[in-house]
Amino acid sequence: MAIILPIGGGKGGSGKSFLSGSLGVLLAREGFRTLVIDVDLGAANLHTIIGVPHPRLSLSDFINKRVSTLTDTIISTPTPLLFMISGAMNNLDIANLAHEQKIKVLRHIVKLPYDYILLDLGAGTSFNTLDFFMISDHGIFVTTPEPTAIENIYRLIRSVYFRKIRKALDTHHFQNLAREAEERDPMAKVTNPDRLLAVVRELDPERGEVLAGELRSFQFKLIVNQNRKQDNPHIGAMICKIISRHLDLKIDFLGNVAFDDRVHSAVCKTGLFIDLYPFTQTVHDLRQCLRNLLLNSATAGKCDRTGSVNEF
Repeated sequence: MAIILPIGGGKGGSGKSFLSGSLGVLLAREGFRTLVIDVDLGAANLHTIIGVPHPRLSLSDFINKRVSTLTDTIISTPTPLLFMISGAMNNLDIANLAHEQKIKVLRHIVKLPYDYILLDLGAGTSFNTLDFFMISDHGIFVTTPEPTAIENIYRLIRSVYFRKIRKALDTHHFQNLAREAEERDPMAKVTNPDRLLAVVRELDPERGEVLAGELRSFQFKLIVNQNRKQDNPHIGAMICKIISRHLDLKIDFLGNVAFDDRVHSAVCKTGLFIDLYPFTQTVHDLRQCLRNLLLNSATAGKCDRTGSVNEF
């Protein structure tokens, strides 16, 4: 079963598409069959970053029933073992998928036979972005070092985490137990998961352990992109500590990726930055993030539980 990695940012301009494409290329070159899917609906550009200037098929072909399966939209890239599904092209209606269309896409994604599937999501906390984060226990969050970007990524992580907790409560029929917990302790809410779990364990130790397992299964990761020399190199670790303190959520910091204005030049050339500028600090950082990602996956037993699409 594929490890599915939704990749999202709290605001536009964080470079999540560049990171999605670069990590996809590096995974493929490590020998993993890798699929990148541009789910930034209404603003698709991942194809340009990985060297596919004019995709002949896109996600909109599947959504609009011009092809019968999502597999039919998969295209090869110049990188062996790397495949992609381009985002919706020239179709503004796709930017806001109907619920039925979204469920259809999600159901097909979880069945695709790859080692890694990377989802390049839209920025912010829209329903589309949150729903695609629900597909997997994994997730990579991308921010830049600016204070506004950090605030936005905190909001996104918080929204995704609370959405996952609500889904866990619904999936295991915890509704009545959660309601009883809140009646006993008004602080035992989804927005206070540590306290909620403690009261649920008091009320029903067995189901409390099930819920604890659900919360432990979330494997969130953070990358600080476009890091400049004057920026604090420890900002990523600090963000993870703040999230742990306020949300009771462990996030693995994959690393900083240095800013390089030649990324823009590489995109304009429809070339791969990691090939055009292989000895830059940015490429070194990307490779380090990949090593940390693979180490994290190995530690977790390469175990990915895809979400039940019936719960969206």
